[in-house]
Amino acid sequence: MSSPFRSALAGALLLAPAVLPAQHARVTADDYGRAEQLLPWNASRLVTGDEVNPTFLKDGNRFWYRNKTRSGAEYVLVDPVLNTRGVLFDNARLAATMSLAADTTYDPDRLPFRAFRFGNDGDDERTIEFRAGKRQFACNIVSYSCAAKDTSYNEAPFVLSPDKKLEAFVRGNDLYVRPRGGKGDTVRLTTDGENYFAYGVTAVTPQQALRGNPTRRPNVRWSPDSKKLLVVRQDQRNVGLMPYVSYTSQRPRLFTQPYALPGDSIVPTPHFYVIEVASKKSTKVELPVRFNIASMSGSLRDSTWTPTSDKAYISGLARASKAAYLVEVDANTGKGTLIARDTGKTYVEISSPRDPESWYVLKSGEVIWWSERDGYGHLWLLNKDGSVKRQLTSGTWQVGAVQHVDEATRTVWFTARGRETNQLVYNTHLYRTSLDGGAITWLTPDSLNHDVTVSPSGKYVVDRASTITAAPVAALRDALTGRVIRTLEKADVSQLVAQGWKRAVPFTVKARDGLTDIHGVMYLPSKLDTTKHYPIISHIYPGPQVGSVGAWSFKGSGEPFALAELGFVVVQIDHLGTPGRSKAFHDNYYGNFTDNGLPDHIAAIKQLGSRHAFIDLERVGIFGHSGGGFASTDAMLRYPEFFSVAVSGAGNHDNRSYNIYWAEKYQGLLRRDSTRRGEDNFTASANKSYAANLRGKLLLMHGDMDDNVHPAMTIQVVDELIKANRDFDLIMAPNRAHGLNESYFIRRRWDYFVEHLAKAIPPVNYKMTPAGGQGGFSTDDGPDANDLWNRGAFDELLVPQITPR
Repeated sequence: MSSPFRSALAGALLLAPAVLPAQHARVTADDYGRAEQLLPWNASRLVTGDEVNPTFLKDGNRFWYRNKTRSGAEYVLVDPVLNTRGVLFDNARLAATMSLAADTTYDPDRLPFRAFRFGNDGDDERTIEFRAGKRQFACNIVSYSCAAKDTSYNEAPFVLSPDKKLEAFVRGNDLYVRPRGGKGDTVRLTTDGENYFAYGVTAVTPQQALRGNPTRRPNVRWSPDSKKLLVVRQDQRNVGLMPYVSYTSQRPRLFTQPYALPGDSIVPTPHFYVIEVASKKSTKVELPVRFNIASMSGSLRDSTWTPTSDKAYISGLARASKAAYLVEVDANTGKGTLIARDTGKTYVEISSPRDPESWYVLKSGEVIWWSERDGYGHLWLLNKDGSVKRQLTSGTWQVGAVQHVDEATRTVWFTARGRETNQLVYNTHLYRTSLDGGAITWLTPDSLNHDVTVSPSGKYVVDRASTITAAPVAALRDALTGRVIRTLEKADVSQLVAQGWKRAVPFTVKARDGLTDIHGVMYLPSKLDTTKHYPIISHIYPGPQVGSVGAWSFKGSGEPFALAELGFVVVQIDHLGTPGRSKAFHDNYYGNFTDNGLPDHIAAIKQLGSRHAFIDLERVGIFGHSGGGFASTDAMLRYPEFFSVAVSGAGNHDNRSYNIYWAEKYQGLLRRDSTRRGEDNFTASANKSYAANLRGKLLLMHGDMDDNVHPAMTIQVVDELIKANRDFDLIMAPNRAHGLNESYFIRRRWDYFVEHLAKAIPPVNYKMTPAGGQGGFSTDDGPDANDLWNRGAFDELLVPQITPR
């Protein structure tokens, strides 16, 4: 079958906007169709062998993964000890027996699950169990027989105990336990939970309420002996409520949620309790310091409790992230003892922002602690009283996260960036070193970016290596030496290449200071004509918690590719103020939100323009979402002489209306200006303060039920633009949350740049047709609730972090 992408490339040259007279060039539906093939929901299907996400078996060495193939997917089992790789089961035989058991038809190339778990809690490797829709299957993959039953039971709201006998859950505001699967009496553990002060869960969000108040999974951690629960109880009482209105019903519906803003005196406060299941005794944890944000998880699965179940560990941050703490909790008395801490003038981290929290407490009581106290993220070995025993890593480079600790040999495995010279500073590598001091061993000696998983046994590493331009290669390595034992998969992008796909182009330029190297990625039309002039668009996400590029791994699809195919040069730039390099680099615009890295984007685009004559520096656009929405509008208002068109999605345009966890961390605590009434240290960073500066074309988009970035921030900008008599465009999306990843909003973004930046005519009401019928960037290769159940991912709680943006 000929796709729009293939047919268009085989025919006429892509119309560059400069080829035809202004206002007469037309971008056709075929052009849009070709560009749409580069969005993830289509392009990801043309790449095989690029996903290797291991699930380890009980022995801690063997693992399985789902491997994408041209026809669908296969399930692979690897035994590192025997150095074997084989298909776990025959898709066709499994589909046939499933069809027979369920009296329906299943396609062997499109099995209705991505993950599963072995029978009898992993002990029976002849049987796999999974859910497909409302059916639960148990299939013998030796004899190929299946049992299927209809079930409404869903493990998602339950946290299973380590002995697999009990499951904890929340009903109303209180914590309960019951035998696994509900086959027995339910026991109520608490009785004093109340609205906005519940055990294990926070207030229902407006989006949850709009969807019908789904049952939620409690934030608890079982002790290893399955006798105790550590549970967080977030006090949201008296926190200011943020209102939301859904307008789509005949009588609009009002929703609210507690939402603390910068300057508020009452903010959510976490409290912790240790609950003994048998006696139902509840002991409140006496924290020695005040937490604003708290977590019960380090970077390793066994970080919360000691193996003997007598102590637990809680990490947390003070308000505005001015201090980070690690507290040891006596599970019998509830007494908390501070065993590690960091403070800072700007903000402190418990890990690199690109990685999970990175701390680990040894049986000896020593603490492995990630810290930027010397200006770079490094690992420190602390005594139990918090004093420094030794610095494990040092230098002008950044540790990512602890990956594994072998207490017997006193060895720690960790990732890091920037240690190796003559390669990209963002490349992630794996290392090991001794807790007793000594040399660091580099285990991935190449110039690639590595995504690694260390086996639970600590003997093997599954390594997925790539670069922006080099497709992933997955390999099995020896964890001690780094030696490659065998290649697992090599990604195949030949189908993309055959359709005219053009690889992204990494580049290095100087930052605004003319001295510091900064790095970015450029996307070009597949039929680039270097004698023509192309508008350039910056796709921005300013951070500071992440950069525009995101992970510096292989890029094969995405909206920058699609926009490039419509006749634009698109860039993503990791500017000063983004993470991964040093504390000073990351702190660049602390307390000055309105910077947004924009001076670096301007400097970079000018340098690219001087290198490449096909870039038209008179036609510069910018777009982004959330923080990128804030930054793209900021660009139009503060640099109207440079940026002429912007599309701004769900921007946090005035961070006095955004949550304290992010806003106060990067701007500081709100301080009133004693000399100017109504002003404070956030005023100068609010986009509405510069509304009168608008000269170019600005499209604002926001969901009216966005319970992350409140739509009020966009409306406030609109209000000031009207007062300033400035023209703008606005899309308010009914009942939409924060994402706005639906095809309609993508298409409107394309239309806006085609019309106003390329000065061409877009196709009328072009309708995207996402593969599988999805309306956004998700694909049928993505996980769903069934697969989370199948994989057993709910057996370990993933503690929520700061609201993602």
